[in-house]
Amino acid sequence: MLADNPPAADVPAVADLTVRRAQEGDAAAFEQLYRDNVGRVHALCLRLSGDSNRAEELTQDVFVRAWERLGSFQGKSAFSTWLHRLAVNVVLGERRSEGVRVHRIFGTDTPEAYESPTRAPDPGVAMDLERAIALLPPGARSVFVLHDVEGYKHEEIANMHGSAVGTCKAQLHRARRLLREALGR
Repeated sequence: MLADNPPAADVPAVADLTVRRAQEGDAAAFEQLYRDNVGRVHALCLRLSGDSNRAEELTQDVFVRAWERLGSFQGKSAFSTWLHRLAVNVVLGERRSEGVRVHRIFGTDTPEAYESPTRAPDPGVAMDLERAIALLPPGARSVFVLHDVEGYKHEEIANMHGSAVGTCKAQLHRARRLLREALGR
């Protein structure tokens, strides 16, 4: 066995050591954490935002916040779990602040202030699931991804969104209905 490849049982210990080094200000250790986690964080940001350019920006925001808040990671869960939760919070926080900006521009009586218009697919062109998810209204997309893709419970999602459990359930129902329609089922 090569010295550079720890046995599988030691992989969490190596990850913990990398996190501790990063917490002490070791930029190379943080770079390793970035490389180990950027793919999963970007995929989550893409699913939640539905826009690849926005997902790139959000991914960078997540890692900037991770660097700033690395000292608050206590190791009670895996680093990847902590980072995942941070990513969800960054995306939802951005959506809330965007909602406030749009609200100031459009006011409260226009539906456009809360949902981006969905684009209808070209007739005869089959849509894949990722594309269909990206076309969902932001609230429905977020609840769908967090519940059906990421496995969060309704209560957790409601807490993240600052809304009622019933609202999250209604958004999930709406998302599933829109996906069935978009996928022709």
